[in-house]
Amino acid sequence: MAKKKAFALRVNEDMIKVIEKWASDEFRSTNGQIEWMLMQVLKDAKRTPKETEE
Repeated sequence: MAKKKAFALRVNEDMIKVIEKWASDEFRSTNGQIEWMLMQVLKDAKRTPKETEE
C-alpha cells in the first residue's frame, strides 16, 4: 500500500456536511469517503495511480 501524505484541504461548509452524511451512510470516515470519491473520479478519467512495488 502506498504511503499516505497529509495535507490541508479547504472545503465549502455545505459540501463537507453532505460528504460527512454520505460517509456516515456508508460506514466510512469522512477522510475515507473523500479518498473513495477521488479514486472513483480517477478511475472514470482512466488516471488511477500505478501500483508501486516495495
